Amino acid sequence: MYTVDDLKYLMSRLRDPECGCPWDLEQSYATIVASTIEEAYEVADAIEREDLKHLPEELGDLLFQVIFYSQLGKEDGRFDFDQVVDTLVAKLIRRHPHVFTDGTLCGQGARDQVNTETKTAQVSQTWEQIKAQERDEKGLRSILDDVPTGLPALTRAQKLQHRLAKTGWDWQAIEPMLAKLDEERLELNEALLVAGAAGLDPKDCPDVAAELGDVLFMAVNIARFLKIDAETCLRASSRKFESRVRFIESTLAERGQAIGEGDEDQLEALWQQAKSFEKSGPL
Repeated sequence: MYTVDDLKYLMSRLRDPECGCPWDLEQSYATIVASTIEEAYEVADAIEREDLKHLPEELGDLLFQVIFYSQLGKEDGRFDFDQVVDTLVAKLIRRHPHVFTDGTLCGQGARDQVNTETKTAQVSQTWEQIKAQERDEKGLRSILDDVPTGLPALTRAQKLQHRLAKTGWDWQAIEPMLAKLDEERLELNEALLVAGAAGLDPKDCPDVAAELGDVLFMAVNIARFLKIDAETCLRASSRKFESRVRFIESTLAERGQAIGEGDEDQLEALWQQAKSFEKSGPL
């Protein structure tokens, strides 16, 4: 069976200036970012579809991205894979003092028996304190400073909101949040009316985009408050939408029609039929 060392060697062969792969030799940190993000989503997709048979393959593809960055770092003299692992292990030991009580990997661990709920709360509090200390050591002054700008928009919005909520400044109930969502929706409607009165296309009106962004941001805030991951939630809705559209396409194809040829009433009837099938089982 191949090992991580074999993978590191393979990567060095791919990047060999004389006999490596031309494509791999052209790559840089920046050019493989898109692939890294795509591979991470393919891991998430396999898990959400419960396709555990292919999960090792998807995890391997994601690991390859780490190996690739590490090879680039080694060539630059900045870091290598072993340093990546060392940094990770050291950080995890530091962030889990309740497990590694003496601050070492193989030292004696904690044996105390504490109520699970209480222990989880204590661990979470300690985790946040350690992360705050790490931010201070990096010279990060705002609690939002290290929230990556490259995150998907929904994920970043949720992370920003979560960070602020950790300070205690948060909504106390769902009802006023829903009312705020309605308020933002009304402001969007008002912006649309103003754009229409001015003869502007909504896409060319900054106020419409701004108000729509506020609606989306508030919807994410509601998901965060309910402890529902916004990205996962939206992906599930997208899969549901896709399933319904495929059902409609298949049904129309059996009638010799394309989806663009169906009238509105016909498409709505098929849409409702697809929804009813969802309740009785997968389409």
